[in-house]
Amino acid sequence: MGYRLSKIYTRTGDKGETGLGDGRRVPKDHPRIEAIGEVDSLNSQLGVLLAGLSEAGLEELIEVLAPCQHRLFDLGGELAMPSYQALKLAEVERLEAVIDLWNEELGPLENFIMPSGSMLVAQAHVCRSLARSAERRCQALNALEPLQGVGLAYINRLSDLLFVAARIVGRRQGVAEVLWQPASKPQG
Repeated sequence: MGYRLSKIYTRTGDKGETGLGDGRRVPKDHPRIEAIGEVDSLNSQLGVLLAGLSEAGLEELIEVLAPCQHRLFDLGGELAMPSYQALKLAEVERLEAVIDLWNEELGPLENFIMPSGSMLVAQAHVCRSLARSAERRCQALNALEPLQGVGLAYINRLSDLLFVAARIVGRRQGVAEVLWQPASKPQG
């Protein structure tokens, strides 16, 4: 894709519409634009996580998660240009393999955990929750305009990976998981 932006503002969206890659103009609150926006938000927060991982020297996690930023950009392209297919099943399988590997190291989860413990653990959970939000937006779009390819599977697996990544970050940092404490039962 040899596109360059020579001008950042175009004024074409001033009336509440935006253009898609196939030439259509849609309202800025169209489900397709909502999905693109959620994927973009996730990608931005993943960038924050990656910066923190770099500062912490957690290269193993960077090697796994950095390519996900590029694949999220690909997913955004697929959403903006409905006939464009960039994501491959191999990417979904790559995430599954890492989830399996890390889960084996972690062992079974015995209780609900809080998105807490360290800044990096919490940021991984922010990314996980944004991945779930992006998945919901993509599913809403899929109900209106069926999506092709593996994008839905990819975003689903990515949210799973980010949950496991949060746990691995805590383990690498030596931070105990913060377990859910249910409200006490009312006396009566």
